[in-house]
Amino acid sequence: MHPERPDPQRIAQAAEILRRGGLVAFPTETVYGLGANALDARAVQRIFAAKGRPSHDPLIVHVATAEDLQQVAREVSSLAEQLTRTFWPGPLTLVLPKASAIPDEVTSGRPTVAVRCPAHPVALALIRAASVPIAAPSANRFGHTSPTTAQHVLDDLGGQIDLILDAGPTPVGVESTVLDLTQRPPVILRPGGLPKETLEAHIGEVGLADGVTAPGPAPSPGMLPRHYAPNTPLWLFLGSRMWALHAMDGISRRWLTAGRKVGVLVSDKDREYWSNAAVTMESLGAEGDYTAMAQRLYSALRELDAAGLDLILTRDFGGEGLGLAIRDRLVRAAVRVIRPGEERSEALLPDQT
Repeated sequence: MHPERPDPQRIAQAAEILRRGGLVAFPTETVYGLGANALDARAVQRIFAAKGRPSHDPLIVHVATAEDLQQVAREVSSLAEQLTRTFWPGPLTLVLPKASAIPDEVTSGRPTVAVRCPAHPVALALIRAASVPIAAPSANRFGHTSPTTAQHVLDDLGGQIDLILDAGPTPVGVESTVLDLTQRPPVILRPGGLPKETLEAHIGEVGLADGVTAPGPAPSPGMLPRHYAPNTPLWLFLGSRMWALHAMDGISRRWLTAGRKVGVLVSDKDREYWSNAAVTMESLGAEGDYTAMAQRLYSALRELDAAGLDLILTRDFGGEGLGLAIRDRLVRAAVRVIRPGEERSEALLPDQT
């Protein structure tokens, strides 16, 4: 359907499925979500089963207006009201004390709930038509690269959900920023579509959670250590651009010599560096254009994943704003993070078996 003009009949059909306890995948401005009635514990359990998601990883609740916060949050502070006036609808999720109407299945037993109002006409039309808040993580297999198109959803969850609302690619491309308002100052638990700098310009100091990649119960939706990952092993090089490109080139040559297939995730500027036609290349776009790079991130990873590769190499693209969210997703997707001085390790050689 058209992303700006939702089909009333399809929306009504999807809303009825949600009210009956079914699962509907739908677009938001960030990624596609897998939705269930947030007030129906049994329906919420179906999300975890369909995704293969562990029960200790909480879900985000989606509402149509800031006024709907009263239904899902026990306390709505003046700061929360200020943030919703400024940034909703939009890619900002607020963590607030949970209302009793929200089942523990949604929050993984925590006393807090993560809630946001999406900035996508289809998502908003669906929530309004269903007349219930919608619990929705990303509509993909747990731990896999998030979906930014309906085809991505079908590839991961086809046959396990009741309906997919297809409204084309999502415009932001990475998940929402999760801001914990139960801490002072507020703390970003997950960097995302709303940059830290933008938040601080409006409300002052905002913290960034320490050790968010450490093992243990997820403090926020989408914050388990291994997340957003392609099936193909991804190695991330953390260092200067030229060091990373040189190290990636050296390792790719060793793997190619051993008969392995290698892909690289780079920027347009990096393309000049790569002359080896044997390397499969995907670009995130112009260097430093973090808005475009974020929108392209997951689709580029999925394209490399579909190329039958043995290894994907990428680097840290640095920067502030959405660059922080891109770095976070790459760190979580990587099976190995390589820093200067580690690129010559024999552990990086391809297995000879």
